[in-house]
Amino acid sequence: MKVGKVCKHQVITVTPRVDLIAAAELMREKHVGFLVVAESDTTGLYGRPVGVLTDRDIVVSVVANGADPKQLTVADIMNQGPAVVDETESLDQALQTLRRMGVRRLPVVGPRGTLTGVLSLDDVIDVLAREIGEVSGAVQNEQRIEGVLRS
Repeated sequence: MKVGKVCKHQVITVTPRVDLIAAAELMREKHVGFLVVAESDTTGLYGRPVGVLTDRDIVVSVVANGADPKQLTVADIMNQGPAVVDETESLDQALQTLRRMGVRRLPVVGPRGTLTGVLSLDDVIDVLAREIGEVSGAVQNEQRIEGVLRS
């Protein structure tokens, strides 16, 4: 299965110039702990991902260090040059990247490197759970059919 079929296409983004307080408020409003930092795109579509920002980044880099979040922008603490996965890659390839990078989410990009979605471990778990359910259903159906044929 390809990443583009599994990932979430509704992505919450910010630009690097957004102040950190506004980014944190956006996280709270949208109930997310992960923002893709993307270049602005004049076409109204997502731009190229240039970083990611997590709620953990804010806690560890700002709050725990006693920094003033009012004086910072997203660019000051974002993780620059994020690992990304192409929407045409297989889930297996994406899982290898997630594991290698030690992250739970990856921005998904299209042919021109522009953002098309976000793949999370939660998305992968949902797919695997459905597939396991199909396997279980096949086994149960086999047993049911055999019971009918042998009666």
